[in-house]
Amino acid sequence: MTRASKAAALLLAGSMLVGGLAGAGGPGTGARGVDAQRIMNARSEPGNWLTHGGSYAEQRFADLGEVNAGNVDQLGLAWYVDLDTSRGQEATPIVVDGTMYTTTAWSKVMALDAATGKVKWRFDPEVHKSRGQAACCDVVNRGVAVWNGMVYVAALDGRLIALDANTGKVKWSSQTFTDTTKPYTITGAPRVVKGLVIIGNGGAELGVRGYVTAYDAATGKKKWRFFTVPGDPGKGPDGEVSDSVLAGKAAPTWAGEYWKGGGGGTAWDAIVYDQELDQLYIGVGNGSPWNHQIRSDGKGDNLFLSSVVALKPDTGEYLWHYQGTPGETWDFTQTQPIILSTLMIEGKPRKVLMQAPKNGFFYVIDREGGKLISAKGFATQTWATGVDMNTGRPIEVADARYKDKGFLVMPSALGAHNWHPMSFSPRTGLVYLPAQEVPLFYQSDKGFERREGAWNVGIDLLANPVPDDPKAFKAVKAMLKGKLIAWDPVAHKPAWEVTYDGPWNGGTLATAGNLVFQGNGGGSFQAFKATDGEKLWSFDAQTGVIAGPVSYTVKGEQYVAVMAGYGGAYPLTSAFDDPRTANNGRVLVFKLGGKAKLPAATQPVFAAANPPPAGLFTAAQVSEGERIYESTCGLCHGAGARSSGILPDLRRSAVLTDGEAWRTIVHEGALHANGMIAFSRWYKPEQLESVRAYVGAQSRKLAEQDAATAGK
Repeated sequence: MTRASKAAALLLAGSMLVGGLAGAGGPGTGARGVDAQRIMNARSEPGNWLTHGGSYAEQRFADLGEVNAGNVDQLGLAWYVDLDTSRGQEATPIVVDGTMYTTTAWSKVMALDAATGKVKWRFDPEVHKSRGQAACCDVVNRGVAVWNGMVYVAALDGRLIALDANTGKVKWSSQTFTDTTKPYTITGAPRVVKGLVIIGNGGAELGVRGYVTAYDAATGKKKWRFFTVPGDPGKGPDGEVSDSVLAGKAAPTWAGEYWKGGGGGTAWDAIVYDQELDQLYIGVGNGSPWNHQIRSDGKGDNLFLSSVVALKPDTGEYLWHYQGTPGETWDFTQTQPIILSTLMIEGKPRKVLMQAPKNGFFYVIDREGGKLISAKGFATQTWATGVDMNTGRPIEVADARYKDKGFLVMPSALGAHNWHPMSFSPRTGLVYLPAQEVPLFYQSDKGFERREGAWNVGIDLLANPVPDDPKAFKAVKAMLKGKLIAWDPVAHKPAWEVTYDGPWNGGTLATAGNLVFQGNGGGSFQAFKATDGEKLWSFDAQTGVIAGPVSYTVKGEQYVAVMAGYGGAYPLTSAFDDPRTANNGRVLVFKLGGKAKLPAATQPVFAAANPPPAGLFTAAQVSEGERIYESTCGLCHGAGARSSGILPDLRRSAVLTDGEAWRTIVHEGALHANGMIAFSRWYKPEQLESVRAYVGAQSRKLAEQDAATAGK
C-alpha cells in the first residue's frame, strides 16, 4: 500500500468512527424509529439523510456511488415541487425511509414522498409578515430535525414547534425568545442530541444578546440555556448555566456600556454534536453594533463573539472555546458550518473540527481541548496577514479597524464564506468550500445614535455608493466573485478551484461517486469531479440555487435533491438585479434517466420608472433621504434604490408620485400585514418624504437610462 493510500485509508477510518452498525430503530421504521442510536449510526445508512449534515459529524458526504463521475451526464430530473414564494430557499432536506421533510421560506414545513414528490402534508406556522423586518438576511429557514416520530422546526418568530411526522399536526410549541418584543429571529435548523432539541437565534444587527437553548424533545420543556455574551451587570446573574463562565471569563473582556447595544453573539447556524467526545460545538456570531469602538469603547476581546464554544450537551456547561476574531469589528461571525473528522497531522491521527468562517481563515482545531492546529487564508484578506500560531490570534493590518479613517476590507460582512454548507469527502481528504470575494469599505459612523429595533452597525453605509454610470456599475459588479474551493486541510491549500461570475453560490455535497454537487446564484445546479474539479453535468434551475444538496436512495435507486430559490443577505442588500429572482422556488430531485421537465421560466415584466415631477424636492431633501434610505430601506430594497428583484424596486413604485399614499404606507404602515411595517417608530413624516425625494431622484435616473437604451 502506498503512503497516499494509507493516508486515505486512515482518513476513511477516522471519518467512519462516527458510523458503526445500525441501531435498534433500524431502516424501515420511518421517523418514529429515528432515535439516538440510529442517528449516531447514520453513516451505516447512506440511503437516508437523518440529520442536518448527514450525520453528527456534519461532513455532508453521501456514501453512495450509483450516480458517479462516469455516468452523471445521464442524470435527469426525477420530480419537482413548486413552492409558493420567490423568497430565499436555504433548507437541507431530511430523508427517512422514503419520506422527505423540508422547510421553505417563512418557516413552512413539507413532507414529501421522496421517490415521487407527492405531498404528504404541509404545515404553515403563520409567522406574521412584520417579523420579516427583523430578519437581517431574508425570511429563510435551513431545515428541520427528526426524532422519535416528531419533526422539529424553529420558526422565524422564535417558536420551536414539534410536529407529528405522519400528519404534520402540532404536538407542542415553545417560545424560545427571552423577550418577544426584541428583534430576535430564527433561521437555522435545530439539532436533536440525547433527547434534547437545541436551537440558537439571530438578530445581532438589530441589537440583541445571543444564546442557545436546549429543550426536552418529548415535551418542549426548557432544560438549559447558555448566553454567549455577558448581560447588563446591573441586573445580576441570569440564573442560567452560563453565569459562572460569563462572570469569570467573558465579562472582563468587555468595556463601556456594551449591554445597551445588546452585545450580539447570536448563534444562528452551526450547532454540532461530537458523539466521540460527547461535546457540543456552538458557532458564535458578530458583535452588536459591529463597530468595536462603539460597542466596547474599542477595548477587550469581547468573549465569546466570533468563537467556537464547546459545551456539555446534557447541561450546557462550558468546556473550552477558540476565538478566531478577538474584538471583532467587521461582522466576522464564526457561526459558519463545522465539520468533524479524524485527520493525519504530522503522522498522527487527530480528532479535529474544521471551519471556514467569514474572516477568510480555514481553521483546523483539536476538538479534545480546543488547541489550534492550523489557520490558513482561503480568500483575499486585507485585514490580516496571518495567524500567530503561538497565540492563535490574527496578525492584523494597521488601520484595518477603521478607527480614524476608512479601510477597504476583504472579506466583507458577507464573508469569505457564509452559511452555505461545505462538505468533506473521506475518500479524497478534501473539503469542498463555497467561497466568495466581496470587498466593503468600512468607515466609522461618527454620528451614530442607537435606534431600538433597527439596524445598528456603527459603520457609515454611505461609504459604499452604488455607481450611477452603467459602465462603472458593470465594472463594480464584475469585481465580485464566487469560488468553489477543494481545500486540503492537511496541506493547508487548495487542490483545485472553480470561479463564478458573482458571489452567493450554493452549498456542496460530496459523494462516493467521486462527485461534488453545487448550485450557483446564476441558476445552475452542477456536478464536478471531486478529484480535479472537472465540470461533468449542469441543470438549469431557472432560479439561483444557494442551499445544500443531499443524496439518498429509495428501493435501491439513488436520488440527488436540492432546494432552489434565490434570496438571503446578498440578494436583498445588493444593487445587482437578476431577473431569475422573480421565479418561485422549487424542490428539485434528480436520478439517472430522469425524464421530468420544468415548465418554461417566467420572465419578469418590470413596471416603468415612476419619478415624481422634476423640481418637486430640494437637494437637501434628496441628501437626507439618501442617508435614511441607505441605512434603513436599502437593507431590504437594495442599495442605491436598486432592488435585486426579491422585494419591490421602489423606483418603479406606483405610489412614488403620490405623497399621501407614500406616507400612508411608509409612515403609517398600511401594508403592515404584508411585511411593510410602519417606520413612524424611527422617522417623522417629513423625513420619510425625504426618502421619497431620494428614491424619486434614483427613479429619474432609471427613466433616463431606459430612454437612452430604447433609443439605441
